[in-house]
Amino acid sequence: MSSKRRISVEMLRELMNNPRCIRNMSVIAHVDHGKSTLTDSLLAANELIAQSDVGNKRGTDIGKVEQEKGITIKSTGVSLLYDTTETCFKDPNGIEQFLINLIDSPGHVDFSSEVTAALRLTDGALVLVDCVEGACVQTETVLRQALQERIKPVLSINKLDRAFLELQLSNEEIYTNFVKWISDVNNVISTYEDEVMGDLRVAPEKGTVAFSAGRQGWAFTLRDFARMYAKNGGMSEERLMEKLWGENYYDLETKKWTSSSTSASGKPLQRGFCQFILDPISQIFKACMDNNIEELDRLISKLKIRISSEEKEKAGKDLLKIIMQRWLPASQSLLEMMATHLPSPAEAQKYRVELLYRGPMDDETASAIRNCDPNGPFVMYIAKLIPTKDGSRFYAFGRVFSGTAAAQKVTIMGNNYEPGTKNDLFVDKSVQRVVLMMCGKAEAIDSVPCGNTCGLVGIDAFLTKSGTVASHKDSFPIINMKYSVSPVVRVAVAPKNPAEIHRLVEALKKLSKIDSLVQCTVEPTGEHIVACAGELHMEICLGELREILGQSQIVVSDPVVSVRETVTAGSSQVCLAKSPNGHNRLYAVAEPLDENLVIALENKTVSVHGDQKELSKKLCSEFDWNPDFSKKIWSFGPETRETNCIVDATRGIQYMNEIRDNVVAGFQETCRRGVLCDEELRGVRFVVTDATLHADTIHRGGGQIIPATRRVLNAALLTASPRLMEPIYAVEVSCPQQAVHTVYEVMNMRRGSVVEEVARPGTSQFSLKGFLPVLESFGFTEALRAATSGTAFPQLVFDHWNVLEWDPMVEGKARDLVRAARRRKGLPDADIPPLDRFLDKL
Repeated sequence: MSSKRRISVEMLRELMNNPRCIRNMSVIAHVDHGKSTLTDSLLAANELIAQSDVGNKRGTDIGKVEQEKGITIKSTGVSLLYDTTETCFKDPNGIEQFLINLIDSPGHVDFSSEVTAALRLTDGALVLVDCVEGACVQTETVLRQALQERIKPVLSINKLDRAFLELQLSNEEIYTNFVKWISDVNNVISTYEDEVMGDLRVAPEKGTVAFSAGRQGWAFTLRDFARMYAKNGGMSEERLMEKLWGENYYDLETKKWTSSSTSASGKPLQRGFCQFILDPISQIFKACMDNNIEELDRLISKLKIRISSEEKEKAGKDLLKIIMQRWLPASQSLLEMMATHLPSPAEAQKYRVELLYRGPMDDETASAIRNCDPNGPFVMYIAKLIPTKDGSRFYAFGRVFSGTAAAQKVTIMGNNYEPGTKNDLFVDKSVQRVVLMMCGKAEAIDSVPCGNTCGLVGIDAFLTKSGTVASHKDSFPIINMKYSVSPVVRVAVAPKNPAEIHRLVEALKKLSKIDSLVQCTVEPTGEHIVACAGELHMEICLGELREILGQSQIVVSDPVVSVRETVTAGSSQVCLAKSPNGHNRLYAVAEPLDENLVIALENKTVSVHGDQKELSKKLCSEFDWNPDFSKKIWSFGPETRETNCIVDATRGIQYMNEIRDNVVAGFQETCRRGVLCDEELRGVRFVVTDATLHADTIHRGGGQIIPATRRVLNAALLTASPRLMEPIYAVEVSCPQQAVHTVYEVMNMRRGSVVEEVARPGTSQFSLKGFLPVLESFGFTEALRAATSGTAFPQLVFDHWNVLEWDPMVEGKARDLVRAARRRKGLPDADIPPLDRFLDKL
């Protein structure tokens, strides 16, 4: 096996030199829609797992916890070879061998940061949809992420065996379900697709939709059946593909295709897809499950399926799996679809460069990325850190966008690096070696040219989570990834033995590298905080922390939810604050930003870093801004999310431009730490209305202006009806009809609401959609399963922020939340500071 593996690495390295034969793709879907199971077929085609293990091994779930829980937690990369020389597929460009760099990603929302990392490194995505459940809430989330990264999707409707064995639907009902699921996916694509990419909607007749059964290891596209029937002559593959989908019926009487569902003599006709595709499959299913050997022999002979006499002795699902794998091998159909319809790096980097590279589009690095030039400046984006087997070091896993990765001296730009500064910048550091990641195993390789994924050894000490590695000191970094979820659930951790605090600090640093989303911080009180996306994410992270610590035990506090601070009205007065020396005065008010604008800022559909004239025009036309305000925006904040802004509305005030940087610094600090309980601000516009500034520069420096800005903005917040905002989950619950009423009761008890109730066609299952505050979500899954005897399955996805109905300025639940947060953070006041602490008088 080792020699075979060694040869395969050499073959893969040879293919890396031709970017046109490379396909970088990720497998994305809702949780439990069969990503890892279907990926097994592709691994087996490269002899990475045994064919008999397909559908059971889940070869890309390499972690112990992943295997125990049966759920993918980490994205896992593997490089595969697709050799077309012994297949029916002939590439129009004459390419015979393809290199498929595949990343299997998690489906659970708590681990969607892993999906973000996978998408950044790939150009195409295989989207899976369960043929029974259809497109679910997380399907839309991951597809939206893919389209925002300019990733081209293809679709596979998975778990077809369920349609034949469990639901026992008629062929026409199966077809109707397929049409609905494809339409749902295309609706999402139409909503988020980029004009630059053209029409990305998927269609079976185009060959961009496959139909698969991951557990049984078989799949097909319309091209597979068109190829079979085209051998009989009379029609080309392309024409047959069109006829095998939609309103096309074959009339046996006239031996012609028609768009009418009745024959010339008035008899009902069967749809082409049902007659020529689903019928043969259902006949094999029926013969296997009924153990009808005679009928099975007839079908095997007719379809020219080769199976041994020993295999024929198997029965039921075991025999069915063997026959279907031989007839319609999943690897062949899926790899052909990827090779045909997903872009190569040479194509994709042309239209992705402007979303990836932070520097000028005409510099040497941008040109090398655009042209996928292996001889250009070396630039690689590190999306995640993968621990070595002993856990002492990390492989920096990412994609080479230009140049060639090899053992060399590099410049490392971390997550927090800003061009022109030295923060998070490391120059002349050595890459010790390059490795190819194969399902968690690292295979040594001399070099990797652009357009490929690989791991670097020796630079993990300089990276916290992700970053850019470049050979040229003047290269700009690749733009940081934007995650679709926020770490809103927090716990405090402490060692049981206080003497082991240093071990905990080191373990938290390691945890922060292992998980791309988890945030480990220290509060002013000295408490160590771990922030995660949800309950399951927290459970996994704490498990990893305990594993790193070994014998050392930790104490974990009850989980706490992050909130945001906002305002719900304009300030009731113009607020004034003086600088500490009394020589400068700032006047400001606070106002709520339009929620649609805040959402647009969060989704980056309104860019604050582009052309300021375009931004001004957009704010005036779409969000009804005053042109005077839109042209004088000083900053958006905080730097990470940019959902608040500060506007200079002063007229004819001397020295305003000179104090701008200091006012912005005070504004950014206010955005990070609001006045109520030191939580981040969201949806606030500050307007500086007037100022009086000292003529001497020394009396209006940062030490004077920044504190004055902080005080005037805090006063403006307190006079603008401040409120807390809580995170809200979108909930999707699948349950039988008799459990629907119970689901409503459990949701209502936790301030939740159900907004949609849909019966799934052909089943007794219902799908309920609604919203649930994250504050009320702890224990929700267990409570729901207990109340419904385990028949209800919820999926929670962070959806939006909602203003808490209670006023924190009066006694009540919101005030209690503020006090608890201030106590937890060790702030000097146990309650909201009074207005007169910030508001000065003339």
